Amino acid sequence: MATIDLQLLRSGNRRTLAKAITLVESTLEGHRQQAQQLLEQLLPHSGNSIRIGITGIPGVGKSTFIEAFGLYLISLGKKVAVLAVDPSSPIAGGSILGDKTRMELLSRESQAYIRPSPSLGTLGGVAQKTRETMILCEAAGYDVVLVETVGVGQSEYQVAGMVDFFMVLMLPNAGDELQGIKKGIIELADALVVNKADGESINLAQQTKRHYQNALHLLKPNSFWSPQVISCSAQNNENIDAVWSMIDEFYQQALVNACFEENRSRQNKSWMQTLLFELLQQKLMDNAEVKKLLPTLQEKVVNAETTPLTAAKMLIDLL
Repeated sequence: MATIDLQLLRSGNRRTLAKAITLVESTLEGHRQQAQQLLEQLLPHSGNSIRIGITGIPGVGKSTFIEAFGLYLISLGKKVAVLAVDPSSPIAGGSILGDKTRMELLSRESQAYIRPSPSLGTLGGVAQKTRETMILCEAAGYDVVLVETVGVGQSEYQVAGMVDFFMVLMLPNAGDELQGIKKGIIELADALVVNKADGESINLAQQTKRHYQNALHLLKPNSFWSPQVISCSAQNNENIDAVWSMIDEFYQQALVNACFEENRSRQNKSWMQTLLFELLQQKLMDNAEVKKLLPTLQEKVVNAETTPLTAAKMLIDLL
């Protein structure tokens, strides 16, 4: 792969940014080393955006919301990057990558950059390289980074662990309490946004909003911010400005309370620990002696001839 022109990337050249992201996503060892060198050079020029995670069950209108929200931010003079994570098929390994067709108006804007990337089976419903892609987008001058996740899964907390503000989109359906959304995810949310508050659903949306406000009162906020509930209609472009006002208020409060940088530092430390375990696992699986002994030990564990811990320890001791 050709070398990445740093000046072009930093000037916001979209083609160069796309090439840099492709490099970061590559699994080839040579590309990995090249990508890490690039990221090291760009680190001082990153971190200047607000990173927003957006999740919600299928059908909640994530793409419509992101398009309306992105267009509103551009009208305020912002540069918006959308990292939309597509589910990879566990069988064929492919993914749809159709985000640009779902956000047609936004994708035409020169101040927007939409990057669909396959989740590659990563836990947390978010692409393995999303964190590194965020650094590249920030270095290219994007000041709002939106991370759209696959859906709502048990390990969605990984998304919350890499953004500044985590938003859960909800449907106006007060009867169905958590709409299949895990309680843990609600506890991670900085805001619940009831979308599709239009037409016949307006009253239902207001009921849902009150319902969630009452539910959130029972949760003790673990920081300076009390999670908020807001309703909007992405389809009709209503109350989108209120969503941004709320995020901006969160950002200002986080700065005043010195929580913004502290949270980023904590996330980076956690990221390093995750990578450490991943690299150790990789090193273990690449070890010739481990490869040789693994099938035998697995068979012994299956046949209850040894305990899983004893087998695991024998493999670790080979390193």
